Order: sequence, then structure tokens, then C-alpha cells
Amino acid sequence: MFQLKQIKPAILASLIVIGFAFHSKPAEAAGTEVLTVAGGCFWCVESDFERVPGVKEVVSGYTGGKKKNPTYKDVTKGGSGHYEAVQIQFDPAKVSRDQLLNMFFRSVDPTDAGGQFCDRGDSYRTAIFVSNNAQNASAKAAKQAAQNALGQKIVTPILQAGQFYKAEAYHQDYHKGTKRVLTRFGAVKQSDAYKRYRKGCGRDARVEQLWGKAAPFVSH
Repeated sequence: MFQLKQIKPAILASLIVIGFAFHSKPAEAAGTEVLTVAGGCFWCVESDFERVPGVKEVVSGYTGGKKKNPTYKDVTKGGSGHYEAVQIQFDPAKVSRDQLLNMFFRSVDPTDAGGQFCDRGDSYRTAIFVSNNAQNASAKAAKQAAQNALGQKIVTPILQAGQFYKAEAYHQDYHKGTKRVLTRFGAVKQSDAYKRYRKGCGRDARVEQLWGKAAPFVSH
């Protein structure tokens, strides 16, 4: 009977490495990638991408600036350098980075350099934050595709990812909130306040005007 000990140690080691690599591939395919984007109000971007099959979680936060541990007040008053952004955690075996980036461009107005919809100022600008060469290449390709599709200049920058600060707890899943908040319409449930804000800000109307049927999160 052929004995395992007859195999030279170097060959045996190689076989073990190959076997380990083979068995580790499914685990890698089932892993998580993180994509960081800024698309105006993070409540809306979070709400949109949580609906995408293959997305595991979306977290609202702040990034792109120099101020450490910024608060919502710090960011919205200006001067912090931070964008309202989200981190999209997704399973690349179920939805690709390229798909998400193409959806991102078609869910915003990437021709607007001064903010998004009714929200004006630096913190509401669009941006993509990349953490490696693969993300950079995907972002550039998606930006070019969006520009070709619109026939207009895309002003959304592709920036190197830096520290991401998770926003305050009350901003997470704001669109699902059941707490009553005071608005100009009176005290209403948070989820209802979100819907009224989104409509009043003109987000979906402008996205549909710009992208038509290509807009992934607008009901046509």
C-alpha cells in the first residue's frame, strides 16, 4: 500500500496548501465588501440601498473631513470638511460592486456640485470613497458610464477613503423610526416625517427627471 510518508515533505506541504486554498474559496465568495458613498441626505441613501438584495447593512456617518469625532451639528453647520455618507456592506457573490456604483449614480444628481436637491452645502455633495485599486477602477468606469448616459459632465469626485465616523444612533434607519417628532406638519411618526421630507426636498422628482426609467429607486 502506498504510504503517505513516502511523499517528500515539500510535495506534501504543497498539497496541503492547495487543498486549503481550494476549501477557502467558498468562504471568500461569501465575504463582505464595504463601499462608501455620499449622495446628499444619508437618510435617503441608507433607505435606498437597504432595499437592494445582497446588501447586508447600510450605516450612516461622516467622512472626508479632518475634524475628529464630528457630530451632526459640526457637519451640517459647515467647516468640518466632512460629507454625509453611508457605508454599504454587501455580499459580492449576490450583488457586485459595479452594480451598486451604477445604481448610486442613478439615484442622485451627479451634475450638481453644490449639494443635493433641497440640501445645499459641502456636506451634501456627492462623492465615492475608494479603499483599493479595484474600487478605484470600478468607480471610474461607473462615472464614465454615467457621463456617457447623461451626456452631461459628472462632478462627483472619486476620493481616497479615510476615517468613517458612524452617525448618532437616531440617524440610523431614520426612515423606519416609530418615535414621534415635531415637524411643520405637527407631531408625526418619524417614518412619516422622513417621507414628507423626501418628497418635499424633490429628490425622487429630480432623479426621475434626470434618469427616467434608469432610476433604480423611483416608482415609475
